[in-house]
Amino acid sequence: MDFNLLPKQRQIRRMAREFAKAELAPIAHEIDDEGRFPWEAVEKMGPLNFFGMQAPRQYGGAGTDSISYCLVIEEISRVCGAMGLTIAVHNSVVVYPLSQFGDDEQKAKFLPPLTAGQKIGSFCLTEPNAGSDAMSIESTAIGEGDSYIVNANKIFVTNGGVADTLVIFTSVKPGDVKKGFSAIIVERGIPGFEVGLLENNSGMRANPVCSIILTDCRVPKANLLGKEGDGFKVAMGALDTGRIGIAAQAVGIGQGSLDVSLKYAKERIQFKTPLARHQAIQMMLADMGTMVEAARLLTLQAAHIKDQGGDLSCPSAMAKLFAGRMASKVASMGVQIHGGYGYSKDYPIERYFRDARVTEIYEGTNEIQQIVIARELLKREVD
Repeated sequence: MDFNLLPKQRQIRRMAREFAKAELAPIAHEIDDEGRFPWEAVEKMGPLNFFGMQAPRQYGGAGTDSISYCLVIEEISRVCGAMGLTIAVHNSVVVYPLSQFGDDEQKAKFLPPLTAGQKIGSFCLTEPNAGSDAMSIESTAIGEGDSYIVNANKIFVTNGGVADTLVIFTSVKPGDVKKGFSAIIVERGIPGFEVGLLENNSGMRANPVCSIILTDCRVPKANLLGKEGDGFKVAMGALDTGRIGIAAQAVGIGQGSLDVSLKYAKERIQFKTPLARHQAIQMMLADMGTMVEAARLLTLQAAHIKDQGGDLSCPSAMAKLFAGRMASKVASMGVQIHGGYGYSKDYPIERYFRDARVTEIYEGTNEIQQIVIARELLKREVD
């Protein structure tokens, strides 16, 4: 096995790292504190192809491999988790399913503005009574001529406050959600489309999470992604890929937590010596670094399996489960190293601590990942 990155992958990582330091580091605290989506940074991401990393080149995408994709998300999240989340969701669960399941007309219409970053995408599955249990959705899409009349109430929509292109999961057979579960592309601004109030979330505050309400929205049947009843296949394909992106995001948050903790430990003087000279602190830092590296390797392994066309369900679930837990643990240890200052918003470790926690929830909770992993393990024959 070769663990070395290819020259192009190292170049992409360096580009993302330099961008994050130059454009996101100076505003990361401000946009978190204000809960503001940084359009000024997003406009600069477009020319770098951050919004079309794995999309086909013919539609303006970069056509990069999954390892490069993870490296970009990690480097962005290392500085600003909210922006890492924006590009992860946009790419993984909007651009990717459009690229994989869309027909030629849908790709030609929707992908170019998405890959250019001119439009932001979002993935709308969760509802007030449907979260981990996707088949409990109450949204409906009733056929009427060449259109669907869509009614839906989607909540916790990442990118929702700024999204122009939304993949909405609904049922075309209200009496049989399992057979009718479908994915439909909906554009912002059509009659009956409403953006709810932004969530006042603990972390990822620069990402505009909100509810999306559709009331008798008339959507062309041409916007059906795949076939009627293909919604579960579309959702799972997107989420398997999305979990790699969230794992990479968690790795970035963990690495960022380690970065600021190392810096603080070298600068903070206690008992007339830097914290970094105290063995107890060294052991914490050692554990943090080891956990970050382990999560990174699991994530890059999952990305490699995706590029090889392998079964992604178990590797992506393992990567997300471990990386999410790692981010929360490492950020918590970072707060401990900072002591009282770690609980202050004046220090970035406090933001990392808040941002890390949600990586164990969205794109499938830890418990859902455990169910996926256990199911796959139980299929295997024991030698």
